[in-house]
Amino acid sequence: MNPVWHQFTLSDFSPYRWLAASYVYRIIGLLGQWKQGSFLLQWGEPLGALLISIVFIFGPFISTGLIGLWLFALAAYWGLLTLADKGKPGITPIHLLVMVYWGMAAIAVALSPVKTAALTGFVKLSLYLLFFLLSARILQSPRLTNGLITVVLLIGLVVSSYGVRQNFFGVEQLATWNDPTSELAQATRVYSYLGNPNLLCSYLFAAIALSIGAVFVWQGRLPKALAVTMVLVNSSCLYFTGSRGGWIGMMALLVSFALLLFVWFRDSLPPFWRKWLLPLVLGGFAGVVLVAIVALEPIRLRVMSIFAGREDSSNNFRMNVWMAAIEMIKDYPLTGIGPGNAAFNSIYPRYMSPKYSALSSYSIFLENAVEMGLIGLSIFLWLIIVTVNQGIAQMQRLRLENNRQGIWLIAAIAGMAGLLGQGLVDTVWYRPQVNIFWWFLVALIASQYQFKGNGEQ
Repeated sequence: MNPVWHQFTLSDFSPYRWLAASYVYRIIGLLGQWKQGSFLLQWGEPLGALLISIVFIFGPFISTGLIGLWLFALAAYWGLLTLADKGKPGITPIHLLVMVYWGMAAIAVALSPVKTAALTGFVKLSLYLLFFLLSARILQSPRLTNGLITVVLLIGLVVSSYGVRQNFFGVEQLATWNDPTSELAQATRVYSYLGNPNLLCSYLFAAIALSIGAVFVWQGRLPKALAVTMVLVNSSCLYFTGSRGGWIGMMALLVSFALLLFVWFRDSLPPFWRKWLLPLVLGGFAGVVLVAIVALEPIRLRVMSIFAGREDSSNNFRMNVWMAAIEMIKDYPLTGIGPGNAAFNSIYPRYMSPKYSALSSYSIFLENAVEMGLIGLSIFLWLIIVTVNQGIAQMQRLRLENNRQGIWLIAAIAGMAGLLGQGLVDTVWYRPQVNIFWWFLVALIASQYQFKGNGEQ
């Protein structure tokens, strides 16, 4: 079973033989001589980190069009760095699955019933994947990794602080986000600079996971105090969004972080705590959640609405969209309709129930199946499994080396769990403000892949 798992997760993957026979790989380093004489390219990685930080800094405050334009610039910069690179290959199992995923998207475009609309979505997806490639390269430097994470956390603190302020001082509700027949119909749901509480939730998962990681990585009283403050403010803001999917994602994030953190510290614990710490922590967490549901009426009403079925207007809306998405999958089962919301908007009206228009299928798993068929969904799930497996493997290596960078990998996996948890019932993380964080977390894990001198991991 173990060899089969290793093959499935590409644990024994080595790019060297494949790259040696690749004609495309031969163009890497084509501008190597120019790099040696270029002042800017001598600082290629720090400059890349600066360019990435700009999209994080301005992402919550600018239009998606401007974000797309900046992602195009980052893609061009990655191409320049790659052509000027003479180092060892940066191809990891995660990179390989990302390329397979991109290839499946290309096939979906070619076979799409709305090729022009699907091509638009394919271009957007390509920009996100090129952002992943650049990030995975830059994050190989621990110093640049810490710098970029600090930028993410500081901007996240600004966004979440404004969200908390909205809760206490009130803010206009831009849409009917609560069931109008519910006792919470007039409740405030914060959205900060993102304009939508569910979108804000997705945006905060990376900040919450990385701020928890910062509590363990950052040294000194003031940095740790700042990290704790970030955890409290980010978590409070997520709670004030009132997003049920966000709350599900938050529980997935915390449980994942607790499990992996236990693995990190297990060997240094006394025998009693090795046996009982994890059950006590998870049991205590479950107890706190149950007490909050029983004692606090707003939480109880919001949680119970999850199980209200079609009696809750939001549930009913999603169920109608899900049923339509399933019918779309039945008609385009293998390769889907093509990537992107433009393709979805072109096809969905044929299947939608009256008065239930939607921009997506309200589930990232259904969305992948709709856009790229069951084949695309399988590749997406394979990518997640390989990424998490590599994250745990590299975390274990860094733990043995007593390298705190491994905590960032725990945070990355936990942040992904949060996004996937909310993604069960929503697709707002396909928006660029959130999508870049998904691929940043994947890149953070890919960047720690270790090559041995002989070309084997």
